[in-house]
Amino acid sequence: MLVFGNIWTEPLAAIGALPVEQVAWGFPQGGGGFGTDGVLRGGLLPSVLFGTLGRPPTDRERAVRQVFREAGLRIKEQSDFRGWLWVHFVSDAGLFSQGLRVGSLSKPAGAPRDFREALLAGRELLPLLEARGVDLRRHRGGVLLFRAPSWLMAPVLAWLTAHVAPLRVNFEAHSDPDAEEPPVVCRDTLAEARRLGIAAPRLEAAEPTFARVGER
Repeated sequence: MLVFGNIWTEPLAAIGALPVEQVAWGFPQGGGGFGTDGVLRGGLLPSVLFGTLGRPPTDRERAVRQVFREAGLRIKEQSDFRGWLWVHFVSDAGLFSQGLRVGSLSKPAGAPRDFREALLAGRELLPLLEARGVDLRRHRGGVLLFRAPSWLMAPVLAWLTAHVAPLRVNFEAHSDPDAEEPPVVCRDTLAEARRLGIAAPRLEAAEPTFARVGER
């Protein structure tokens, strides 16, 4: 079985009773979302990320990789896939929280101020990753956006999302205000920050936009 998406729980706990040796871990390189018309729009890059949990790939995992190679996709490897998934998850939490605050995940595209807030929200979550045991030195590329000066990175991201077609389409596709993923990602991230005693003031300030009915 190929697990091909993001999770915030421990990977081995997420698969439950499935035999570990029969599970492969991967992540698509692309993006998109459902519009208000219920249509899924997005794009897929010509590469796919695969990872392992601290050991070399098994024969089954190598076979899964070969299937994607034969489909014409390039393979990227990540040896600390658990850490990579969680870095990606908090990155989404930072971006989603700002998108929810301004009314749509499509609105930050081309908006430096919104990207600055999203980056700062993500930066505040880096201690949460460390508290969960992620070695951020192994994910320097993944956290560079948050550690670099936000006054520099926010205009760059705004320009890219306004002028680079795949990125622009990715953001524009997230136009459904009732999408389920963004509030769930934000809720789960904030709940874990509170459980571990990690301050996340920007994510907490956005809580009214993603709290369940009755929790607001």
